[in-house]
Amino acid sequence: MLIAHCAAAFEIEDHRRFGADNASQTVTILSTADIRFFAPMIESFLATNPAVAVDYTVASSTEVMRAIHAERRPFDLVISSAMDLQTKLANDGFVQRHEPDGAHVMADWAVWNDMVFAFTQEAAAIVLSNKVFEDLAVPRSRQELIALLRENPDLFRGKVGTYDIRQSGLGYLFATQDTRASDTYWRLTEVMGGLDAKLYCCSSDMIDAVEDGTLAVAYNVLQSYAINRQDTGRFTVVLPSDFSTVMLRSVVIPNNAPTVEMARLFLDHMLGQAFGPTGSVALGQSALDQRNEASLHRIRLGPGLLVFLDQLKKRAFLQEWTNAILQP
Repeated sequence: MLIAHCAAAFEIEDHRRFGADNASQTVTILSTADIRFFAPMIESFLATNPAVAVDYTVASSTEVMRAIHAERRPFDLVISSAMDLQTKLANDGFVQRHEPDGAHVMADWAVWNDMVFAFTQEAAAIVLSNKVFEDLAVPRSRQELIALLRENPDLFRGKVGTYDIRQSGLGYLFATQDTRASDTYWRLTEVMGGLDAKLYCCSSDMIDAVEDGTLAVAYNVLQSYAINRQDTGRFTVVLPSDFSTVMLRSVVIPNNAPTVEMARLFLDHMLGQAFGPTGSVALGQSALDQRNEASLHRIRLGPGLLVFLDQLKKRAFLQEWTNAILQP
């Protein structure tokens, strides 16, 4: 689906309006989060703001960037899993500052420059088909996964999936951060490429593919999306023991937000869900939990994320990845 009225319009994946038809005000949100995962946040906001409606549009992280940075579409809030692209929006002057409600205390790592605000922590996981792994040892690390794939090429050929990082902003973020943590990522990518890996746009599609038997292994899937499926009996979710890359889903207020005050009100509601006294789990996903600080391998918000967005560096990285994953 394309947003109308523009020949070069960004592509959307889903759309839904929440709240009364006769609402006096509407908050417009552009987001990478699936509707079913973000709906509880919207519904909790509307419970205390019944005169407000929420217009929610879903797009990929790449399309979100296109809509705001290239097309300058007017949305009140922009939510994305691609922390680097959110940081670029702020760094390039597309985002306005916000002073959060003092009712909740935010961790220092959850905000950058009073413009980019994190409200969930979501780990990249390995999702395994229970049917395929019925008689196999479950790999608990990347090294164990590499060894398993090498030892069973016939079993896993065409049955391994991961992000197409040429199309997915989150996939590209996970890949670049994996390489910063360990050289293991390149070895694993080469092994997956040798097994004719299937490439996907998003976590939901990879999980579906494991559920329906298309895939035996999906790598770098959002753990939050997997564990919140109604039926998890067909797959196992593994957080690698060597290191677990943790993404911070973040929100910004664009400079051209149509209803700024409502944007600020909704943003404060989101931060209250993450950092408030109840510590409730936003989106049905992992809430920000400062008690597990030592165990998190968290991607940090800030200008360091812009390194791999440099065009020369990105081109070189994508070429190396393509050579590894798309083998003749």
